[in-house]
Amino acid sequence: MTIDQAQQELVDEFVDIEDWMDRYAMIIDMGNSLPPIDEKYRTPEHLIEGCQSRAWLNAELSDEGKVIYTADSDAIIVKGIISMLVKVLSDHTPDEILESDLHFVNDIGLQEHLSPTRSNGLLALLKQMRLYALAFKELQTSKNKQ
Repeated sequence: MTIDQAQQELVDEFVDIEDWMDRYAMIIDMGNSLPPIDEKYRTPEHLIEGCQSRAWLNAELSDEGKVIYTADSDAIIVKGIISMLVKVLSDHTPDEILESDLHFVNDIGLQEHLSPTRSNGLLALLKQMRLYALAFKELQTSKNKQ
C-alpha cells in the first residue's frame, strides 16, 4: 500500500463521522491499537522535543530498505495521532517518506481541532520521522558508494 493509499484509507474511516467527540473516540481507539514501543526506547534520546506530552519515537531500517517506526505517548489523543502517522509512513522507503505530501491531517479536519501545543507536537513528530528517513537515505547512499 502506498502512502497516498494509506492516507485515503484513514480519510475514508472518518468521512461518515461528523461529531468530533466520536472522531476523538476513534483516534483514541487507534492509539490503543498501537503496538507498544520497546522499553529500551523510552529514553530522553527518543523523546519528541516540542511535544507537550511525552512521546517517544524510534525508527529502524529493514533489510528491504524500508523505515519501520515504533512510537508511544503517555497522552491518549497524542498516541492516536502517532498511530495514524505510523500507519501512513511506516514500512516505506526513505525516499517515499521524504517525497510524501501528508494531507490526511487536514482532510479529516484534525488540524483545526488541535490545540496550538498539540499542533506543534504533531509537527515536531513529523519532523523527527522525516529526519530519520533522511538519515537512512544518507546511510543507504554512503553504502552504495562503497
